[in-house]
Amino acid sequence: MIKIDSKIPEGPVAEKWTNYKAHQKLVNPANKRRLDIIVVGTGLAGASAAASLGEMGFRVFNFCIQDSPRRAHSIAAQGGINAAKNYQNDGDSVYRLFYDTVKGGDYRAREANVYRLAEVSNAIIDQCVAQGVPFAREYGGTLDNRSFGGAQVSRTFYAKGQTGQQLLLGAYSALSRQVNVGTVKLYTRYEMQDVVIVDGRARGIIAKNLITGELERFAAHAVVIATGGYGNAYFLSTNAMGCNCTAAISCYRKGAVFANPAYVQIHPTCIPVHGDQQSKLTLMSESLRNDGRIWVPKKKEDAVKLQKGEIKGSDIPEEDRDYYLERRYPAFGNLVPRDVASRAAKERCDAGFGVNNTGLAVFLDFSEAIGRLGIDVVLQRYGNLFDMYEEITDVNPGELAKEISGVKYYNPMMIYPAIHYTMGGIWVDYELQTTIKGLFAIGECNFSDHGANRLGASALMQGLADGYFVLPYTIQNYLADQITVPRFSIDLPEFAEAEKAIQAKIDKFMKIQGKESVDSIHKKLGHIMWEYMGMGRTAEGLKEGIAKLKDIRKEFETNLFIPGSKEGMNVELDKAIRLYDFITMGELVAYDALNRNESCGGHFREEYQTEEGEALRDDANFFYVACWEYQGDDEKAPVLYKEPLVYEAIKVQTRNYKS
Repeated sequence: MIKIDSKIPEGPVAEKWTNYKAHQKLVNPANKRRLDIIVVGTGLAGASAAASLGEMGFRVFNFCIQDSPRRAHSIAAQGGINAAKNYQNDGDSVYRLFYDTVKGGDYRAREANVYRLAEVSNAIIDQCVAQGVPFAREYGGTLDNRSFGGAQVSRTFYAKGQTGQQLLLGAYSALSRQVNVGTVKLYTRYEMQDVVIVDGRARGIIAKNLITGELERFAAHAVVIATGGYGNAYFLSTNAMGCNCTAAISCYRKGAVFANPAYVQIHPTCIPVHGDQQSKLTLMSESLRNDGRIWVPKKKEDAVKLQKGEIKGSDIPEEDRDYYLERRYPAFGNLVPRDVASRAAKERCDAGFGVNNTGLAVFLDFSEAIGRLGIDVVLQRYGNLFDMYEEITDVNPGELAKEISGVKYYNPMMIYPAIHYTMGGIWVDYELQTTIKGLFAIGECNFSDHGANRLGASALMQGLADGYFVLPYTIQNYLADQITVPRFSIDLPEFAEAEKAIQAKIDKFMKIQGKESVDSIHKKLGHIMWEYMGMGRTAEGLKEGIAKLKDIRKEFETNLFIPGSKEGMNVELDKAIRLYDFITMGELVAYDALNRNESCGGHFREEYQTEEGEALRDDANFFYVACWEYQGDDEKAPVLYKEPLVYEAIKVQTRNYKS
């Protein structure tokens, strides 16, 4: 029987983190040198954690699947990072950021964790500026801000459309310094396959050397997982193709409960699918919604002509355009949260107003902004995003297309929602520790801060908050009584058993020798995930989806073909291992979505919606974190535990973005 204890400190929400730090256990500098910590992942969360822990004096082993930490998927983040600096003097505060985040998450996040996130947000900006991150600045030199969805203030700090890259380079520079000093040992092209449990505590990992194909053992006093989300279970997503959930699922199979897997974020502004040979989707930053306006034709006959290619978006005059977000949500307009914007786009396309040949796209238009600000200002803000869009679609959104009755119309972008981020993840308590002692999870791979829907520009905030400012405190509380524990031998039977189990799994996969490639089975999985566990879900569809996922697993186990051998580099074998875990992850999403008989945030059950098509929550029955425990076999349904949510500072109410 697992005990779900969130370990939230006593006291008012605004004082919890201060009180925690005042009373936590510490490890003195001399003892830190005797303690080893494994950090898996080198994105913003992993790199910042490894750098911080190394700077503090711990001995850190840092792993990444790429050839350099700079290639972690955090580099792909475009729009910005939130912080409550209130430089714009527009009414922002730590409380306002806290409130917006809880409301944006549809009141399904932990209050205490979110307040801490808002509280440390300002320190993140100071840290990054000190590292030399080139944030955009006003003419006078102060840091500039822009707006993101779910907020009525400008609190998003940015570096053009490359914010994730610049922040990761800052974290990488801090990490590289520790590698040079010798406190951090970096292992590139290594992929974690399993966590090793010794006497109930996480004491190491088994990792696969992706170059030699060998399995290797690594021991430490604590293990930190910072391996991102599980969006690629859907095959087509905005995630890099190497992103996977193998580390997280291996922890789940060893006893770490998985929280809220049904909460998957679908980003409203992605370049639409253009064919069945596509391997990933491309994000167009939410920052574009500051100045871009989303619309479809008012007349269905215009939509039909667009779908047939008879006219272009620029041929439709202003009076015949339906700016549906501005119409439905006047207070927030185009800057409603992502789940709201995505469902609104789906509703228009389902009604027949889609604007491309598949009918699954809407327009994002900059004509008004270019007329108001001038093309030079717009390109200063979004130039690299315009370039990226043109590279992929051969359409330049900054090019004048037509002038009708004195009004200039520029080429609009076409966008459609796509899988982007996962709010669900490994369950952690207030200290970011999982249900396995000594195993911590940070960044996107934990569930802790975003509830049922993450606000834009909050992923970078959470990753750096966890790595720079939260974990370095909380992990000491665990390690303080581990200073007398000697370093572990990798020859312990627990390490041998874990390695043997992984080797047996690899041998089993290699012996299947069927006729289906990894990608072809993964595509089938993706179709099932999108069809039954995508933007709209039903009880009947979820049950059918679970049955189809079991069929996919059978197909994998009987008809998979992996070329080559297990020795040396074998990318197809690596993809197969990840795919097997994606299937289990897909089932977790389905079981959680089936259990949650309500709609909230990114989880939309079509049976539970208001007359206006908005999400209909059931706070009486589902005001909890759903925690799923593995039952020893992938074929068995997981068991549900509940962590009740307790709100002290915020009144739980129906989200309103209309007024």
